[in-house]
Amino acid sequence: MKLRLLFFTLVLCISVSVFSQTTYPKIYFSTGIVQPIVAISSDAPSYNYSSYSQIGFPAAVNVWKTPNVGFSIQFIPSIRTEKGISKMSNFLFHPGIMLALGKGYSFIGRTAFETSGRFGITPIFSKTIIKGKYSNVYIATPLPLRFGNDKPFSFSPSFEFGLTF
Repeated sequence: MKLRLLFFTLVLCISVSVFSQTTYPKIYFSTGIVQPIVAISSDAPSYNYSSYSQIGFPAAVNVWKTPNVGFSIQFIPSIRTEKGISKMSNFLFHPGIMLALGKGYSFIGRTAFETSGRFGITPIFSKTIIKGKYSNVYIATPLPLRFGNDKPFSFSPSFEFGLTF
């Protein structure tokens, strides 16, 4: 019981401090879904929903150092369904730098380290589409470039939709 009360108090304090920020650095959290569209490599293109389906669930901590520059660390577990079997197929550690481009647009340059043994970079372009008092809705276009693990270089344009709070 005491542990629950301590946890609730901690969450409340963090929430109040996040929403009442007036100076920098500002800390935000985000969560959403990311949907790969196609994986392009020297092998034939592999389209999501052709013989398998894959979806990722990004969660991030974003720290804006100034109104224009920040740091973000994102974690993405991915679930893959193929031949009637669903399983967590990959976990992505995704730190990066955020740059505000104005009018709700941002660029995020991320490095990528996957439990599948792949690594690379992910340039991301995002846009805040609904700006609220305590949260924002965004869309993004991740453009992952991956190398390693005895597989050919790949490029996998994706679509991301999420909430920042």
